[in-house]
Amino acid sequence: MKRQRVREGYFSQEANSLKIHVSQLQIGMYVSKLDRPWLETPFLMQGFMVENLDDIDILAEYCEHVWVDSVQDTWIPPEDRAVVGKSPRKTTYINKVSAQDEHRQAMGIYKEARRITKSLLDDIRLGGTIDTEQAKSTVNDCVQSVIRNPDALIWMSKLREEKEYTAEHCLNVCILAIAFGRKLGLMEEELQNLGFCGLLHDVGKMKVPNSVLQKTSPLTDKEFNMIKAHTVHGRNLLMSSPNMYDGAIDVAYSHHERLDGKGYPRKLKASSITQFSRMIAIVDAYDAMTTDRCYAKAITSTDALKEIYSCRGTHFDEELSLAFIKTVGLYPPGSIVELDNGLVGLVLTVNHRHRHLPQIYAVLDQDKKPAKADIIDLKDVNDGKLSKDYLIKRVHCDGTFGICISDYREKGLSFSY
Repeated sequence: MKRQRVREGYFSQEANSLKIHVSQLQIGMYVSKLDRPWLETPFLMQGFMVENLDDIDILAEYCEHVWVDSVQDTWIPPEDRAVVGKSPRKTTYINKVSAQDEHRQAMGIYKEARRITKSLLDDIRLGGTIDTEQAKSTVNDCVQSVIRNPDALIWMSKLREEKEYTAEHCLNVCILAIAFGRKLGLMEEELQNLGFCGLLHDVGKMKVPNSVLQKTSPLTDKEFNMIKAHTVHGRNLLMSSPNMYDGAIDVAYSHHERLDGKGYPRKLKASSITQFSRMIAIVDAYDAMTTDRCYAKAITSTDALKEIYSCRGTHFDEELSLAFIKTVGLYPPGSIVELDNGLVGLVLTVNHRHRHLPQIYAVLDQDKKPAKADIIDLKDVNDGKLSKDYLIKRVHCDGTFGICISDYREKGLSFSY
């Protein structure tokens, strides 16, 4: 019988599925099938472990019966699962201001942080050392913005320039990591350290020739080894910098290690990979996959999250992968979405209760012609005010159909969670 490892239990994709009424669901059960299509529900992944009562409540809103797979091991609540380097200190954050109010300040913070990050990396490329205090100051500005409201600064990170990939990637990993840490309830000091790790995780690439970094054709074995050496270069650069945070040295050296021991440069076992290295590995992969690179086009946020999900437990930490998926969400604001009826729009706001039914701004009509400017609340599908052909069919990458998110941002269109 074909079996796949899931959380602390096992399930069979071909047998041992039991149909039950939602009233019989219990925490720890693995739901493998619904009595309705997955796309008509808020669940990103087709199959998931019931972690809390909220999961059961949401399932009850959409389904009468579900199929669960047999679990052989004892289920352990997420808060009791051991994670290497996990801190017991947690805090609960609330948005102190709206995303709109934070937008103006976040724009200034992002522009200055992008300038400083590029300057830091240019100095290293020219043989200089890292200005640790300047880097810490930049991270602090990002942390304070994310604490006030993470949505605004995350949105700034969507304004990309391919020619500045490494600098913008480092800054965006910093921002996303801080938002990830905020979601996990890390204390402010930990957010500072995590963001610092994110900002400097790829600093070793400044010691890799541009001809290799920007090569569009397949790499030779020698060139790929040169790329992999950026982890060693990063460790050495950070170790030689004054007042350097030890965790940043570890992350620069270890963010390409894998839980199954097949990573590089040291092929570490899972028990030797710290929490921050595990977190940055996930954020690094997500940002890379959703960004145009010289050798690969971007994929959608949904496809990137599915890739992270499929690699959980082997490449990425399983629990952190699931937490990151929840951080990013099903259809993040700014996503270009196509509905079943052919209409194309931009996601404006997320419906936290019904994540598959966001509010969108219509851009193209069913014939892919410019649509009348209109805001459509897909929650009306659930309320019976709109037909089901208004459900989201697929997500597209920035630039599809000639739609560029930055153009709408410049026009003043506002996005928030």
